[in-house]
Order: sequence, then structure tokens, then C-alpha cells
Amino acid sequence: MVFDAPPAPHSHSWMPSSPCGSGCIEPIDEVGTARMLTRLAGVAGLVLGFPVLTVATPKARREDMQRRYARAALRCLGMRLRVIDNRGADASAAGFADPGTPMMVVAGHIGWADVVALAAVQPVSFVARADMVEWPLLGKLAQLTRVIPIERARLRELPGVVGQVAQRLSAGNRIVVFPEGTTWCGRAYGSLRPAMFQAAVDTATPVQPVRLRYLDRDGTPCTVPGFVGDDTFADSAKRVLRSKGMTVEIVLEPREHPGTDRRDLARRCERAIRGADRSRHGVLDTEWIESGNTRVQDPSVTQQEPVSTGATAW
Repeated sequence: MVFDAPPAPHSHSWMPSSPCGSGCIEPIDEVGTARMLTRLAGVAGLVLGFPVLTVATPKARREDMQRRYARAALRCLGMRLRVIDNRGADASAAGFADPGTPMMVVAGHIGWADVVALAAVQPVSFVARADMVEWPLLGKLAQLTRVIPIERARLRELPGVVGQVAQRLSAGNRIVVFPEGTTWCGRAYGSLRPAMFQAAVDTATPVQPVRLRYLDRDGTPCTVPGFVGDDTFADSAKRVLRSKGMTVEIVLEPREHPGTDRRDLARRCERAIRGADRSRHGVLDTEWIESGNTRVQDPSVTQQEPVSTGATAW
């Protein structure tokens, strides 16, 4: 078991990358070392007990148990959960979708805590970096939640991952994908790449856009959970466990019908996820993004989509 999660090597020009780094991380109030260790022990206890309790819980009650577990994990991380539902008549009391109803859930990607936060709304499977199964604590959860691994450095494997997502959707599963293809700090962000949306198009599965952000005790967007730059899992986990007064806010926007064009679907979901922040962050209109203490260039503006080589482009 490793306690390190370095960035994937940048092996091809179209591999999603983020210019966010340590300069984006702005500290907030912190708890003491004893409190941090207590939180860590709580998370470890939950993870170790999860497999046993899952087996002991009847299937009809298992999703509720898993959701409560994820919410308990958030509390151990020192986070409050706030869910805002803007879906109107499409709202589901169960969370993202009724049990047995396929749904692709898309959100911007900030860090590993996104996985816990989304699972606290409703148990889901994820498309996640392949080495996540080796991470301490979260790795075991990744296996239990049937994570679909993706080697971001191997572009030719992408169509196979899209095919796996389509198979899961056809079987009635709920799958979370992070179409940016990498993590950003939470104030700056990249464009949603269209490849994963092909699975929704192929299976005629509706897509649930989710606006996810972390807030400090004053309600200001917080970059502490960002897993960026040279961060290791240990660095990021320590930062989150020491934080104080943080809230993770999840906004469920109206669902998008898949249509027949994955690029159009990606654009519609991006508008839903970014909302009024699109122009301020410059994803669509300018090449510069203001991100806390840093001013970074959005690579999605300057890069051109490559000529097809038989693999599905991000």
C-alpha cells in the first residue's frame, strides 16, 4: 500500500492538465493536532468497518447505509454537507436518481474529497485514476464501489473506458464522471471534455449536472481540498483533516437529455455546472483565470483538438 499519489506523467499532448498548483491553496482556520488525529482515526474506523457492515446489511437497506457512511466520513473530515436541488419536477427523493434508474452524473473535479461528498448524496460508482485503488483508506472504498479505472496517460485506452461506462449505464447503474479529466483548485477550472459523454449518447441516458464547491465558514469558495500541483495524497489529506468550518455544497441542476452529439451535450452540461461563474473565470471567453493568489492560463482555450487517430478524443 502506498501513501503517495503523484500527478500522472504527461505522455501525450492531449492529456488533460491543470496549471493549478500550491499557489492556489489559501489556508483557512485549522484544528489542533489532537483533533486532526481523532478525525483520522474516525475515517480509518469507518473504512475498516464498511465491508463487514455492507455484507451484514440487507440489500434493500444497503444504499441508505452506504449514504449514511459517506456522510459520517464527511463529518470525520470536518465538513458539513449542503445539498441544493434545482431540478423541480425531475427531483428524486433518493438523490441523483431513483434506484435502478441509470444516470450519468457530471461534476467539476477538485480533489479526492469529491468522491466522498457525491457518495453522501447517493451511492454511485466513479470513473477514477487507475492508481486510486492503491491509496490508503480511499483505495479500499474505490474497490468496494466498483470504480472504473482510467489510465489518463494512455489515450488509446479511453474508448474502452467509455465502453465500460456505457455497459454500466445500460445495466441501470449511476456513474459519476469528471469530464475535465484532471483536478483543478476549485476557483479556476477547465472545460468539460466530450469523450465520456458518448456513453450517455450511446445508451440514451440522461445526465445530471452537479455544481460542487467547498466553502469556508464565511461562505467564500475554499481551495483547501484541491488536489493539485505536486500534492501527494498525504499532503492533501493532512490539509483537509486540519481544516475547520468547511462546507461542501452540491447543487443539483436540471437534467440534460443526451441527444445525439456528445460535444453539444458537454457544452450544455458545462453551462449548467458553471452558471454565472463562466465569464468571471474565463473558461469560454478569455485565456486567463483568476485563481486566488495565482493567475493561470486555461489550456482549453489555446489547445486545438487533435486529428483523430482512431482513439476517442478527450
